[in-house]
Amino acid sequence: MQFTSPVFTQGSDIPSAYTCEGGDLSPPLRWSQAPAGTRSFALIVDDPDAPDPANPRTTWVHWVVYNLPAATQELPEAVKNLPVGARDGRNDWQRSGYGGPCPPIGRHRYFFKLYALDTELPDLQQPTKAQLERAMRGHVLGHAELMGTYQKKE
Repeated sequence: MQFTSPVFTQGSDIPSAYTCEGGDLSPPLRWSQAPAGTRSFALIVDDPDAPDPANPRTTWVHWVVYNLPAATQELPEAVKNLPVGARDGRNDWQRSGYGGPCPPIGRHRYFFKLYALDTELPDLQQPTKAQLERAMRGHVLGHAELMGTYQKKE
């Protein structure tokens, strides 16, 4: 699968508009070349460098989405309404939706992970990343990843 964003490239800086120092908007994301048999997509965005890249202790989850319809090939900037059928999970702020990069110290890496699934998952009632990963087990047809970085300016 191909997975890109028009606002940052693999390994580059995520623009501040998509962080806590800007509008905290979700970045536009695009994908193509899903494997045959794809019935839905799931998206997980996380930061394995929390709280400090020099001494990471946890992976902070910024966004969890599942049951994106198979025909979906993009999410627009600042998405508020997911495509029909898609469901939000729960991020590490204990809420649904996107929460942008806001590293307390240093430059962090943010992994946008897209999964093509051979099924639509049941309603998981705002799952955490771990709950979604368990539900996806055995259903992943393909996976693509886009990584951007961010360090606070202030």
